[in-house]
Amino acid sequence: MIDNRQRFSNRVADYVQFRPNYPSEIFVPLQQHHGFGQNSVVADIGAGTGIWSEQLLQHGATVYAIEPNAPMREASLQLTERYPTFQAVDGSAETTGLADQSVNWITAAQAFHWFEPQATRREWQRILRPEGWVGLIWNQRSLDGTAFLQQYEALLHQFGSDYATVKHTNIEPQRIADFFGNQPACYTAQNAQYFDQAGLLGRAFSSSYTPTPEQPNYQLLRQGLIEAWKEHQVAGKVAFLYTTTVYVGRFS
Repeated sequence: MIDNRQRFSNRVADYVQFRPNYPSEIFVPLQQHHGFGQNSVVADIGAGTGIWSEQLLQHGATVYAIEPNAPMREASLQLTERYPTFQAVDGSAETTGLADQSVNWITAAQAFHWFEPQATRREWQRILRPEGWVGLIWNQRSLDGTAFLQQYEALLHQFGSDYATVKHTNIEPQRIADFFGNQPACYTAQNAQYFDQAGLLGRAFSSSYTPTPEQPNYQLLRQGLIEAWKEHQVAGKVAFLYTTTVYVGRFS
């Protein structure tokens, strides 16, 4: 069994370099309908290397980046050089280490599917101020939007270590509604990345469900990815297409 909190320890460099940001358009409804702004104090849960944390900081928020994985948390510390309102915290979704009612926003980007829902809900209710907001965010990769993406998905099913078990699309909307205790607002925007061959390999192996070099399927997946890139690249690039989905609500 893989400890979920250690899954990314040997993938940090690829994660930093090849994982996507989130489209700036998603901040518009957060600001217009949910009061997100420069006075927001955010617990960014499962913050990883700080991809989403930095975008929160760019909008003026104070951010406590809660991350249990030491190598990923260490990578996020580069944000302290540019943002005085950033603090990395050794904690988890279920045990954040923050004080009671200390934040008015809680976010989890590309992370909620790793959490234990009941313990997480109790902890988040403890640290969230009255009338505070919770936002759950995912970049959801298109599985069949292009021939390349169809082939990429097939390769993950064929050679991935536990892809079918842990992929975040296993979290259905009803489970999210159950977590909030009501139906949260949902906003979407489009996102994309474009990769040369090296970038495609880096993006693929930044995922916790792909094999590592010492595992038998690593070379098979790597070769399959190279062949898919050669077949489908246009001007030296292949496209990853995403729908970014944000669920925003309050606990009932």
